[in-house]
Amino acid sequence: MARKLVISVSGKGGTGKTTLTALLLKWLILNTDEVALVVDADPATNLPDVLGVSIEKTVGDVSKEMKEQIEKGTLPVTVPKQDLLEAWVFQTLVEEDRFDLLAMGRSEGEGCYCFVNNVLTRILDTLTKNYTVTLLDMEAGLEHLSRRTDRDVDAMIVVTDPSKMGFETARRIKELAEEVHIDVRHIYLVGNRFTEQLEGALKSAAEEIGLELAGYIPVDPNIMSFNMTGKPLLEIPDDSPAYRAVERIAPKIGLDALR
Repeated sequence: MARKLVISVSGKGGTGKTTLTALLLKWLILNTDEVALVVDADPATNLPDVLGVSIEKTVGDVSKEMKEQIEKGTLPVTVPKQDLLEAWVFQTLVEEDRFDLLAMGRSEGEGCYCFVNNVLTRILDTLTKNYTVTLLDMEAGLEHLSRRTDRDVDAMIVVTDPSKMGFETARRIKELAEEVHIDVRHIYLVGNRFTEQLEGALKSAAEEIGLELAGYIPVDPNIMSFNMTGKPLLEIPDDSPAYRAVERIAPKIGLDALR
């Protein structure tokens, strides 16, 4: 069996993290026999739509429900809270033919719910062990790193668009990952919506920040058309410029090990 891979996709909001996650999943479906675990960790919860998947509840929904029941004292006393929350979370897992999707959603409410958060972390750790490959579509910015929800990954991909803020966010993600001692084997930079003329600037920025450049995705009318019409990106043509770029990126981030 191929070794297990956990890949997270981070970056500034609007850089194309969800697009890259979807295209990486398409590569896995076309090039391996693996059933991947895909985790939408962005509270905006856009990945299900991009993949053409319907979800009834997110992890945030069931954790909010448990928090409310803890406060009201209405949980069944005969069932351990950890077992109950774990069962509810597994019920939110959407199983497709070639991938399973877990949408984290938005965690509502105020106050300290350390128990719930700790249980969610353990559940996610347990889930990833059951899959050869896990793709994590992280929330925008740096908050997930400060909370350490992006933990122990083989490859962290930082996506940037052609903007100073995109590069600055990439720099801070690298710095913060080191500060909070996240166990990351490799941190890569991927440019999205770059042109061939900007490739040199992207390479220079990657070297200056200290990130390994995995490649760039060009502007692709197919991506814009699919997003406008709501068609799943998994159906994008194999000869689409964006997918062709991901075919070149995949081996650089270790996905060839899953063939």
